[in-house]
Amino acid sequence: MKLTVIGCSGSFPSTESACSSYLVEADGYRLLLDMGNGALGELQRHIGLYDLDAVLLSHLHPDHCIDMCGYFVARYYRHDGGRADAIPVLGPEGTEKRLVTAYGDAPDDACMGEVFDFRTLNAGSVTLGPFRVTSARVRHPVEAYAFRVEHNGSSLVYSGDTGPCEALDELSKGTDLLLCEASFTHGKEDIPDLHLNGLQAGECAARAGAGRLILTHIPPWTDPLTNLRDARSVYDGPAELAHVGAVYEV
Repeated sequence: MKLTVIGCSGSFPSTESACSSYLVEADGYRLLLDMGNGALGELQRHIGLYDLDAVLLSHLHPDHCIDMCGYFVARYYRHDGGRADAIPVLGPEGTEKRLVTAYGDAPDDACMGEVFDFRTLNAGSVTLGPFRVTSARVRHPVEAYAFRVEHNGSSLVYSGDTGPCEALDELSKGTDLLLCEASFTHGKEDIPDLHLNGLQAGECAARAGAGRLILTHIPPWTDPLTNLRDARSVYDGPAELAHVGAVYEV
């Protein structure tokens, strides 16, 4: 599998990065994990507008899904006059309604369904192209999921947004790469069931025996080097910070 970081800023875009979005590719199939603020522009540096095969939305906060509204425009009002074929979009219950409401002046309530094949996420596994995707409900103020993507014996786990939880630990066991949020700073923020800090992300990777840890979803007001230091203090494997355009072979 090839993982490309499209956007990795937490909560709102930074001067260097769009919000959460990660492209996973294998056997010619292209799967996008989240499409937050600014991600659609950066995505076009890597693939064409109509090259995506499926989208997974971890939850419905804008920094993880709002650029789906722009992507609807690109697929519905395609410049060559024909609408793009509908691709699977898997998200929490109410995803279609939330995106139609966010768009605001769609031709009708069903129009997004013409270019997005909306499917409701549940905890469990599905097959998308060559990938086996397992979803686990994690701890966040809204319905939110982490994903494990597997292909030919390799795996990567994306935490989405979550506080510490057994579900993420279980999902991450033995994964080759853990793409884990680290929004908070250890010793500074302590809000239950909202986000992880760098130390907690490192502890999760250590408990899981993850082969590699990539810290992501770090807001512009959080010091990423502090979070990386904290993660490395408890996790002995390779750990680094996500950055736009980074590519990982899994």
